[in-house]
Amino acid sequence: MRRQTVTVKKFFEEHGEKLSLTLVAGASHLERILQEPTINRPGLALTGFTKFFAFERLQVFGNADASYLESLPQKDRQECYTRLLAYRIPCMVFSRGLEPDKLLLAEVERVGVPMFTTPLLTSKFINHATLALEMMFAPRGTEMGSMVDILGIGVIIQGESGIGKSESVLALIERGYSLVADDITRVVLEDGKDVIGTSAEITRNHMEVRGIGIIDVAAMFGVKSIRSNKRVDLVVCLKAWQDVPDVDRVGMDQQYVQILGVAIPHITIPVKPGRDLARLIEVAAFHMKLKMAGHNPAQALNERLISEMANPGKQTR
Repeated sequence: MRRQTVTVKKFFEEHGEKLSLTLVAGASHLERILQEPTINRPGLALTGFTKFFAFERLQVFGNADASYLESLPQKDRQECYTRLLAYRIPCMVFSRGLEPDKLLLAEVERVGVPMFTTPLLTSKFINHATLALEMMFAPRGTEMGSMVDILGIGVIIQGESGIGKSESVLALIERGYSLVADDITRVVLEDGKDVIGTSAEITRNHMEVRGIGIIDVAAMFGVKSIRSNKRVDLVVCLKAWQDVPDVDRVGMDQQYVQILGVAIPHITIPVKPGRDLARLIEVAAFHMKLKMAGHNPAQALNERLISEMANPGKQTR
């Protein structure tokens, strides 16, 4: 798991068009780093109260902030700008199509602070920009294994090379399920609780099949056979039969694996000739779907057995 370094340039390149951002100053200083995935309104700092000024964040100037600055005499406005820009602010955004005054533009150029304008309403910009920043700052990593969406259950399939992962994924796609990633799954932590799997953009829609080569899944099976991202709900590990000394025959104790600090349900499927791995993975996904809905067959059977032992004379059908 690694923490992302987010520069103003990266934020502008990835989200500038969606947020309708126009760069008006500080073009040579876009490498400034955004330290936090949140937005700050500098209202109190403009009045001189800077004790809790969150200067590490993207600063948004709305109608109230711009009106306050316009109300100040030029001398007081200059002092306000000098005080504000004494902090290492990553960048500024004027919302609602507001135009910063020439004095401020000159000051931000002098100290090297990128400044943008956007026609979006302040609240709308803050909402969209916060979501964008949270995704950019989200912890991320990679998991070795292919990922498939099986009726809404995101399954990462792992195993040693040649164990049958690609054949299983291909069989699942043929049954109408969707490929998310082949061989290597990129994962990102969303909202601090959901692990989202996806693939590298350059390899999306493609997978390698041993003996055949690279195939275009979307072209061969249709667009429904591809999904760009999916929450990871289950990790299935394929292992040679002789490497699994204790095969779980009941399923009472759920095993987990940690991905980006989140516990993801994990099962091991022993592999030997004649076993339909795709069908077993499919059933494992169905089983997990039932568990997520609150139905655990192993637990229900165990409770029935305990009840029967507690009442040995009771007849059951």
